[in-house]
Amino acid sequence: MINILLCGGSGTRLWPISRKSYPKQFCRLVGENSLFQNTVRRNLEISEKQIVITSINNFFMALNQIEEMGLRNSAFEYILEPKGRNTAPAVALACLSVDPEEMVFVSPTDHIITNTEAYQNAASLAEKAAADGYLVTFGIQPTSPETGYGYIEAENSGASVRKAVSFKEKPERKTAEEYIASGNYFWNSGMFCFKAGVFLDELKQYCPDIYEKSVMAFNKSPLDDGVRNIDMDDMLAIPENSIDYAVMEKSPLVMVIPVDLGWNDVGSYDALDKEFLKDSNGNSGMENNIAVDSVNVTAVSDKVVAVLGVNDLFIIDTKDALLVAKKGMTQKIKDIVPMLENAGKSDKKYTDLTTLHTTAHRPWGSYTVLEDSERYKMKRIVVKPGKRLSLQKHYHRSEHWVVVSGSAVVTKGDEEIFLKTNESIYIPMGIIHRLENSGKIDLVVLEIQVGEYLAEDDIVRIEDDFKRG
Repeated sequence: MINILLCGGSGTRLWPISRKSYPKQFCRLVGENSLFQNTVRRNLEISEKQIVITSINNFFMALNQIEEMGLRNSAFEYILEPKGRNTAPAVALACLSVDPEEMVFVSPTDHIITNTEAYQNAASLAEKAAADGYLVTFGIQPTSPETGYGYIEAENSGASVRKAVSFKEKPERKTAEEYIASGNYFWNSGMFCFKAGVFLDELKQYCPDIYEKSVMAFNKSPLDDGVRNIDMDDMLAIPENSIDYAVMEKSPLVMVIPVDLGWNDVGSYDALDKEFLKDSNGNSGMENNIAVDSVNVTAVSDKVVAVLGVNDLFIIDTKDALLVAKKGMTQKIKDIVPMLENAGKSDKKYTDLTTLHTTAHRPWGSYTVLEDSERYKMKRIVVKPGKRLSLQKHYHRSEHWVVVSGSAVVTKGDEEIFLKTNESIYIPMGIIHRLENSGKIDLVVLEIQVGEYLAEDDIVRIEDDFKRG
């Protein structure tokens, strides 16, 4: 079975932890691993091959996190979308890349699943049903009348694999309560299993535009060293639609497997809060913090948080943004992001808050902004062993580099200079340069930029190992 890993999405309901350049699937929300890493590890047990569908911007994040797991990236295939068009085109592109008789297992990479034994059993059951030509989906056994989830209605047969009757949008609470009482409704997990050709045939029948435009985009995007890079114009030509709307709600071939997987889609802080340990007052995240006369408060912060006389709050603190939200209202956090983006039209710092953290991940390592002023910026740059930045120049800034750990090979114009710990170099404005770590440990460099314009788009790449423009 081939695992199709859906790795798009921006996770705006988990701002300020989740951002466009660091969406929730790559965040370490619970435990040491990211949601993406946990999904990959879990699905290695049930699949022989993995196809990762992600954005061009997040491609290197996926590469880095797979590498962190000790896995070979060469064993994975990647489809890069320059612009997300929802799940139907994403799954279509992946199915076009395999034999029509191949069994595929489609899974989001931003969910929590704790019952792995039940998960593997359900996947095995789905594979058998899909072999008979069905489109199989997984319905999560509901534990409460949630209004933030879609629902699947299944026939009242009591069988382990049941015919799907209908798909329902996120309901009002009264309707959700009626769903739960009936016993025939399940949360829509967004996981599917089917033969690639069966899905494509159904897509062709019910959404021919998506099918035809996906085929055109696929045929114009050859596989290059395990990566299929979809052209922007071809991607935009594909109509935007979800797999539910495009196929599942229309096809008579859909079957549902009711499951209890310890599943959480982590769609909001209220959902995430269910995964945290609570003290006797219902507070979480207080191991290193102080709570006095406070109940049901969740704090996520690197700083010490002290709360006094407050109830039912989330306190989500990052280095550059603080969110304080009433519990039960966190679905509305998605409304904050466009407000910040609108404010960013006049002040770029607001746009950055929706896109970047102070630490940004790159294919060669990462950088952390330590201080950002009008005419200077200080960064801590970490370059992984064997990696190097692009050969580049800047029109509006000069740079000072100080090696604080490891050793560096610096290209400066026509020179190549070796720097050891506690040595430094100056890169004047307009000079072509490159920073490289040819050693076996991380290279850590303090960079001070000086100039009238210090934004990240003042980079002219001459040559790049990672084929960035």
